[in-house]
Amino acid sequence: MKTMQLRDVKAQLSAVVDDAVAGEPTEITRHGTPVAIIVSLEEWNMRPPARRPTIADALLAFPGGVEFERDHTPPREIDF
Repeated sequence: MKTMQLRDVKAQLSAVVDDAVAGEPTEITRHGTPVAIIVSLEEWNMRPPARRPTIADALLAFPGGVEFERDHTPPREIDF
């Protein structure tokens, strides 16, 4: 993978996109720090889909675990 400064990518975007389509991704840096990567759409679609955590994941990750107990008391009577 090649690395380019953001200002250079701006000037040569078409060539960088052509390289990505040909299978060569480009890492983009800003002030020497990596900030992005340009890859082809095909390579992007091959990555595993991101999974957002659910409330169940949060409960299962709770330190010490969580114990649930069903309340078997009968419901109260209501007058209509």
